[in-house]
Amino acid sequence: MKKRYKKKKFKKLTFMLSERQMKSLNNYCDARNTTPNKLLKKSIRLYIENFDKSVPQKYHVQHNQLDLFKKEPDTLSMFE
Repeated sequence: MKKRYKKKKFKKLTFMLSERQMKSLNNYCDARNTTPNKLLKKSIRLYIENFDKSVPQKYHVQHNQLDLFKKEPDTLSMFE
């Protein structure tokens, strides 16, 4: 008896590009001998392959995103 394989499920993602952006994307893809779909998938590979189970803590949004006043131990100060 042959083993049955699980059928893969795919989801569709759509977004809009301006005419100029699409022309630019097509020109870049022609120069690189690739397709827009392959280019986009390669660009977001980090986000679409590694986080299917859970997202590591370092990628979660923190309350203080801007660390202007956080004192780093290796920074130099002109007042010290």
